[in-house]
Amino acid sequence: MPVRPLIFYPDARLHRAAEPVSATGEALTGESLRALAADVLDTLGAVSAMGLTAIHIGRPERVVVIRLQPDEPHAVYVDPVVAWASPERAAHPEGSVSMPGVVEPVERPARVRVRYRDLDGAEHEEEAEGLRAACLQHEIDQLDGIFWIDRLTRLRRERVLKRYTKLRAQQARAGS
Repeated sequence: MPVRPLIFYPDARLHRAAEPVSATGEALTGESLRALAADVLDTLGAVSAMGLTAIHIGRPERVVVIRLQPDEPHAVYVDPVVAWASPERAAHPEGSVSMPGVVEPVERPARVRVRYRDLDGAEHEEEAEGLRAACLQHEIDQLDGIFWIDRLTRLRRERVLKRYTKLRAQQARAGS
């Protein structure tokens, strides 16, 4: 499947909640769902990300692909939701392929239980902790229209936006 172009911050689609796959008008199932997941996976590999949603490639469906290490198998989550989150918190550095070049620690629940369907429609629950829990929460937030910087304090968000604006300006000057 082809690598798809990414959408970049501040594109408004990054702040829109995705539609459940089961509720999309085109009945995204079977081969079309597998094709979308393959596009997300191929794009994830091309941009060296740990997780990617269909939203990042401009598709408003609730599909996530996670692969924390390039040599490990990937996992596809269809219509994922956080079913439970621990009261304990942990901070991990986060960023986004849609806002390249900036990273900031984000505090989230240390452990989560995620409910989702696989590509065959079977329902699953998965418990995760550490980096996997942070990655799943980050991508599910994206599906809910919550961009990662929305989890930062106002001051930290403003700093990230300033760094990102500066980076884009430098890249624009270098490209011209």
